[in-house]
Amino acid sequence: MSDLLSIGASGVRAYQTALSVVGENIANVGVAGYTRRVTQLSEVSAGVGLVERQGAGNGVVMAGVVRAGDAYATQNLRNASTDLARTETGATWLQRIEQGLTGNELSTRLTGFFTSATALAAEPTSSALRTGMISATQSAAIAFKATGDSFDQMAANLDESAQLSVRTLNSLAASLVKVNDGLGRTLPNTAATAQLADQRDQILEQMSAIADVGVSTDALGRATVSIGGAGGPAIVKGENQGVVSYSRTGGNAVFTVTTAGSMAPDVVSVNGGVLAGVGEAAERIAGARSELNTLATAFVADVNAVQVAGKDLDNADGTELLDAPATNPTDMTLLFTEGSKIAAAKPTATKPFSVRDGSNLADLATARVNGGYEAKLTALINGNATAYKQKSVIADAQTAIRNGASTALTSAAGVNIDSEALDLMRFQQAYQASSRVIQAARDTFQSILEIR
Repeated sequence: MSDLLSIGASGVRAYQTALSVVGENIANVGVAGYTRRVTQLSEVSAGVGLVERQGAGNGVVMAGVVRAGDAYATQNLRNASTDLARTETGATWLQRIEQGLTGNELSTRLTGFFTSATALAAEPTSSALRTGMISATQSAAIAFKATGDSFDQMAANLDESAQLSVRTLNSLAASLVKVNDGLGRTLPNTAATAQLADQRDQILEQMSAIADVGVSTDALGRATVSIGGAGGPAIVKGENQGVVSYSRTGGNAVFTVTTAGSMAPDVVSVNGGVLAGVGEAAERIAGARSELNTLATAFVADVNAVQVAGKDLDNADGTELLDAPATNPTDMTLLFTEGSKIAAAKPTATKPFSVRDGSNLADLATARVNGGYEAKLTALINGNATAYKQKSVIADAQTAIRNGASTALTSAAGVNIDSEALDLMRFQQAYQASSRVIQAARDTFQSILEIR
């Protein structure tokens, strides 16, 4: 009778736990990051010294609570998140570059400047047209400066964004170290271990959206994480954490990792996630800024060359119209605002000075064609727009890939309410049956006691 009683008791204990696990699964259906738990049951084997009889058993025992995870599906989701984050970050900054190039209407104001010069060349004595050309020059200079300032601000914002992402990555690494510590202190195949493993995987997915990471786990589930892929320096290894840093020189974004116990940081090549998108953006912002500087330098040089080659309305030698510092040529300013100082005339030995002479301004039209200012600016805008469109198309495709990877992981590790309902009924029946076994053992034992 004691054997029958212990068998029933073992069933009650085991299926009570199994029902709790199923209830936990049902309670967390649809919860992001939750992985379905499965109860492992096994037969109680006879121990040393126990009398074994033919056909007799020793009951059931709960071997543990395990996660129904899929390592391959989890890795695929991390890879998809890494690729998508890089593309989306790159697309965001390409859009910012487009806004910087077009938001101040630089192309329109350059056209307005050359149009005003053409109008003045046809009627060089008009004070209104001279004032108009001064105004158009001022407008073009303001547009150059505003566009340059927007790129400077863009670069500063990029640095702030990168620093924030790096701080988040370091914070996630610190959290993962705590999870690793918890996994090292917790018994395997328990509900507590499953909860910690869920936290670990959620942290790893967030880290993979920031940078491409290589992940490996030991027998206890503790994660070792390297940045820049499996061959990069470790930012988490057991309970040791490295520190990621960011700096930028021009178009070069530099990421370093100082591992635990190391005195010098290691430069790492980040190929995925937000940080890789930042690296691309830094290069594109610096490239566009360089082209803008080249355009501004050429514009100022050509305008001043034409101006000093002619005579102003008072037959005085023309003087430079614009000034631009060599270190920041978009930060240009006007050197005079009097319309009479515009050198429209170009007297020669055979053609004396005339106030109605506007031939010198014709050289601006030539400079316009040769310099191709508007065409170069348009090409820069169109090139950036094309890159943005390509990124958007790639992002759409990668979003579909990530959604597919997420669905695959959910199918493998998520909670299916129908399956849990079946398990609930099955374990409930087993629990009730085990209770009846106990009752039968008690009734039988009572009957024996009542025999006189």
